Amino acid sequence: MADEFRAPPTTATRNDAPGERTIDLVAAWRTVSKHWAIALTTLLFVALSVTFYTLGQKKIYQSTATLQFDPNPPRPLGRGVEAVVDMGAGSYWNNREYYETQYKVMRSMRVALAVVAQLNLQNDAYFLKDLPRDATAPEPMSVSPEEAAELIRERLAIEPVKDSRLAIVRYNDADRERAQRILSMLMDVYIEQNLDDALTSTNSAVDWLRTQLDKLKNDLETSETSLHEYKKSNNILDIDFEDKTNLLREEMKQISDALTSVRTRREEFAARNHELSKVDPNSPLDLPASELIQSPVLQMLRARHEECVRQRDSLIGSGKGENHPEVRAATEQLAANLNALVSEIKNVQGAVNRDLAIVKRQESGLAGLLEGAKRQAFELNSLKIEYDRLRRTKENTEKLYQLVLERTKESDLQRMMRVNNIRVLDRPNLPIMAIRPRVGINIAVGILAGLLLGIGAAMARAMLDRTLKTPVEVERELGLPFLGLLPEFDRRNGGGAVTRKARRRGKLASQSGRPELIVHDQPKSGIAEAARAIRTNLLFMSPDQPYKTLLIASAGPAEGKTTVCCCIAVAMAQAGQRVVLIDCDLRRPRLHAIFDKGPERGVTSALLDDSVVDDEDALRTEVENLYVIPAGPIPPNPAELLHSDRFRALLRKLQGRFDRVIIDSPPIGAVTDGAVLSTLVDGTVLVVRASSTTHDFARHGIRALLDVGGKTVGVVLNAADLNRREYGAYRYYGDKKDGYYRQTAEPAEPAPPDDADAPPPPLPN
Repeated sequence: MADEFRAPPTTATRNDAPGERTIDLVAAWRTVSKHWAIALTTLLFVALSVTFYTLGQKKIYQSTATLQFDPNPPRPLGRGVEAVVDMGAGSYWNNREYYETQYKVMRSMRVALAVVAQLNLQNDAYFLKDLPRDATAPEPMSVSPEEAAELIRERLAIEPVKDSRLAIVRYNDADRERAQRILSMLMDVYIEQNLDDALTSTNSAVDWLRTQLDKLKNDLETSETSLHEYKKSNNILDIDFEDKTNLLREEMKQISDALTSVRTRREEFAARNHELSKVDPNSPLDLPASELIQSPVLQMLRARHEECVRQRDSLIGSGKGENHPEVRAATEQLAANLNALVSEIKNVQGAVNRDLAIVKRQESGLAGLLEGAKRQAFELNSLKIEYDRLRRTKENTEKLYQLVLERTKESDLQRMMRVNNIRVLDRPNLPIMAIRPRVGINIAVGILAGLLLGIGAAMARAMLDRTLKTPVEVERELGLPFLGLLPEFDRRNGGGAVTRKARRRGKLASQSGRPELIVHDQPKSGIAEAARAIRTNLLFMSPDQPYKTLLIASAGPAEGKTTVCCCIAVAMAQAGQRVVLIDCDLRRPRLHAIFDKGPERGVTSALLDDSVVDDEDALRTEVENLYVIPAGPIPPNPAELLHSDRFRALLRKLQGRFDRVIIDSPPIGAVTDGAVLSTLVDGTVLVVRASSTTHDFARHGIRALLDVGGKTVGVVLNAADLNRREYGAYRYYGDKKDGYYRQTAEPAEPAPPDDADAPPPPLPN
């Protein structure tokens, strides 16, 4: 029955399925709404802190300038003449390195020191303390130039413009005019130093080129003189060595051809001489045919000889003897012809020998000429090698001299023209608005941060709050049935539930000054309805075996167990049941004061004399059907008394006389009395105070009951602040003091009898 009034969880997460947790925004909003004071305080604190901090900050102004880096600086002398400054090889990485290098140069100590020296910033107290000119004059101070330069570097920022050759230079300062002045000077110094560095390197190059030029000029003159002296000493004309080589080659070819011809003739003459030497003087007619062909005289003599031989032979053949005059004349003529032939052969042999000697002399002469030509060729080659070496030296020296001379003239022109590849695209501006502090943005960020921190603080407060506050938390954390809740009592509001106004005005009590009896004093109030709901849940939890004896206990003191005990007892008595309320808190009893009973007679005296409980008039209270047995005199050993057989006998006796026996016990966590009593009753109702009892402390009390075998019926949430949203439908119990009966303008119908919700009457004892 109590389940239909359960409020939603108060945490920002809920379990939709086993092992699954999801964020519940509604629960989170309720948590923040619950702790709105913490969230609002955090928001205001952070927002105001940021606001005051922002307004108290010094105004900082920023002057900006734009630089342009030109990879192709102007070249008035033409493309063939390189500029004084260059950006490297032109590749992406080289250009990137160049840009990064220039950014570092702009922020270098060298540039900053030059600016400090130009503006005398090391003695400017306003600059050193970063104060505007309209500020109170600071004490004069002076620092080293390096310290002042470091301040400039700290306030300087360079931002390259993406996909361009531009860079934005920013300088921050408390004085707008000083920011513009310092940035302007820094730009001028940087550009001038960039050009000076280039000119310095150019001047160094020019000096080196001039030194090399003088040296090359002397070397060129020396090489020219050496070449001339060499040509003069070797009688070399100004013709090409190739022509002389060609002439000498032609001459050698002609000599070689002539030598070959002479050698051929020599072989011919040698062969003729060899053939002629074979001729026998006695047989001169045996001549080579070649000789005969070449010599007509030999042919004639040989023919004559043959004619003479034929004549002689014909004479002898005619019968003439050798002494015949004709034969002798023929013989003499033959001998004379033979002698002439032999003489002619000798003449031919002599002529061949002479020709052979002449040819040999010619061959020797031509061979000498050929050797002379060869020697001359070798000498010419040697001369050409040395000549070529001297000529190459002269030509190389001349080329170097011309190149260095050209470079020297170009460098002189570049030095005089002073062309720079860096220029100021936008001069430093005079800032109008301060960049810091950004009041609007800072305050907005402060509010947002405060809101987030406030929400976080509220959520943290809810997470760190380990107290039980809602029925859902009671069932989830303790694992016991929830029987109901009782709101806080408003002493000045006629005993109704506490409102925010009533909580600010006074203490809690009913009209009679006894909040424990509010159910009796105001039976139509919302609190009385809450007590009757607890009564109904208790009665219907076990209809077949009703709880005849109930123990009302709490884990700790000051949780309202006595108030809950009285409310439940009054509600059951109003249902027509005979109820006896026993005060077993033998350490700090309160029931005797609530019901105006004397402390002399009670539980402890009944253990000595059970006739004490026989007088019902003495036990009767102003509440119909409700009887009270006070604690009586406080004993020194309460636990032993409650654990005794006489106390058990007293309980049995009371159970036989009354329908319900309700026992008010001491705190379970403080003493063992409650644990002892839980073993003697049918069930124990655990009372927890909303927003006071912690999870762990309540579990400790339940564990103490379970350790001794006690049965816990359920949990009652006491002193619930129904003004909180998490109680949902339970807030009905806080609607004015007359509850539902004052909600309509029509005449109220008669209230149903108090026993309408009661279970069937108990069986007779």
